[in-house]
Parts: sequence; C-alpha cells; structure tokens
Amino acid sequence: MNKTCVYLGEELARYNFGNEHPFGPKRYGAFVKEFKRQNLHEKVSLCEPEECRQEQLEWFHTVEYIEKVISMSQLGGGFLDGGDTPAFVGMYNVASTVVGATLNALEQVMTGNCSRAFIPIAGLHHARRDSAAGFCIFNDCGVVIEAARKIYNIGKIAYVDIDAHHGDGVFYSFEDDPGVVFVDLHEDGHYLYPGTGFANETGKGLAEGTKLNIPMPMGATDVDFMHAWEKAESFIRQSKPELILMQCGADSLDGDPITHLRYSEKAHGFAAERLCAIADEFCDGRIIAMGGGGYNLDNLARAWCAVVHAFVEHGGK
Repeated sequence: MNKTCVYLGEELARYNFGNEHPFGPKRYGAFVKEFKRQNLHEKVSLCEPEECRQEQLEWFHTVEYIEKVISMSQLGGGFLDGGDTPAFVGMYNVASTVVGATLNALEQVMTGNCSRAFIPIAGLHHARRDSAAGFCIFNDCGVVIEAARKIYNIGKIAYVDIDAHHGDGVFYSFEDDPGVVFVDLHEDGHYLYPGTGFANETGKGLAEGTKLNIPMPMGATDVDFMHAWEKAESFIRQSKPELILMQCGADSLDGDPITHLRYSEKAHGFAAERLCAIADEFCDGRIIAMGGGGYNLDNLARAWCAVVHAFVEHGGK
C-alpha cells in the first residue's frame, strides 16, 4: 500500500479568482506539471476531491455565513469581504470541494488507508467562522479540526503553519481551546496582512501556553527558518499530538510578489520531513498537508513538491 495520498482534480483548479487576482487559475496546473515532472505521481495514491455537505461546513462555520456564500454564489458579483475575496458563480460548490478533499484526507489517514495526505489547493486559513477573508471562502483547516474531534475523538491536534501570512482564522477560532496546539512561523504582522500573530499571543484561558507564534523578520532565509524551527519542533513534541495538520503556503519563498521572506523550497521539505518524524512518534504516522498560499508559480510548484517528496521518502508506519 502506498502511504501518501495526493488530491488532484479540475474542481480544485476552479478555486481561483481570475487572471488578475493573485490567487489565479494557473496555480493548480503549475503544481501538477512539476509533480509529474518529478514522477511523484507514480509514487503516491491519487485521490479525487468530492464536495462536502453543508452540515459538515456547519461544524465550523455559522449557518448565516454559509447561506450568504450560497446566495452570492448564485449571483456571482461583489466581494465576500472588504475586497480581497471576490464572489463568482459556483463558488459555493468549488469551495465546498476544497473542504471535501481535506475531510476525505482525514478519513484516509484515520482509517489507515494512508499515513500522509496532501491537498494542493487547500489550507484556506484566513476565513473566520462567520466571514471570508484573504482569498479564503471556507476554512478547511478549521472544519477538519472540528471533524477530527467529532468523528474520531482526537484529543490533541497540532496545527503547524509555515505560510508567510499568519493563520488568523484558525488561531482566533481556537485561541481558547487547549486541544488545538497551534504553531505558526510567518512574516512579522507589523509588515504583512493580516497584521496578527505576535509572540505574546499564546492562547487564552485554559489554552494559555498552547499556541506558539513566531514572527519572522522581512528577508528571513532558510538559515533563519531552521533556527526558529528548533523552538517550534520542541513545542510540538511536548504536546504529544495525535494528529498533525500542516499548512505549507509557498508565499514564504524568495520572489513571491506579495511577501518579503526569502526561503527556498528546502525549508518546506525540511519542515515536512521533521513533522513526519513527529507524526511517526506520536500520531501513528498521521499528517495532512494543505497547500495554502504562494503567488509565484515556480515557487509553489517546487515547495509543494518538496513536501510531497518528503512524505514519500518518509512514508510512515
């Protein structure tokens, strides 16, 4: 049995906001081209994404917000937020498919059909329970966290985010939840959207001390990332998670048009490799990676393939 599942399908490619938008239609194809060039498609199990049900979205999102998305999906005009996330016809079904792919990945790793799973167009970490934000319609990360507990009774989930942008939709939704261990290495919020994720944000109430935000300075390199990772890995290990979710946005690579970090794909491969080791030690191998951001097509293709390569090379139990 192949231990790594990768989700491919044109419905994922349809999650985009047009040629003039940073989250454009060529991102999915850029990944698939490099994925096949590296012959990774011959080393994994390929899975087709399927749309999730509205009741599954309701595990994280409010009914009122879901109904707003449905309504605007039929009309196809305007913005879901202040101007970052345009509405388009059919967006409800497309966004529900992203969530459906992530939920299916959870099922695959929890039932033992695979140990690792990767979904390229996913990791939409800015959406809140009641609103869209930052190119994110539905927060598949949040839905899958709720599903892991609701369906599989997972008590401790580690959410690890290396996108250049802080995963605020996940952080604030679970800020007071001690069962969600949150680790986020991102460009300092003083300089980059969404302007959150400072080092003193460590959780609230019973969850105080279960969140680790590591703001990275503008121009941070692989060396800086590896140094910061030591603290992140120690924090994750101390929590002894039962499941790892990785948001591996590629907008932290050098040359991204809307960020200022200077990693290479080696940072992503390294983080994925180390998380595989932690997953094998504590989680029975279970790790799900979601593509996240990345607006330089060559960068995202290399970074995401580095994650898949690490999953293949460190294939789990």
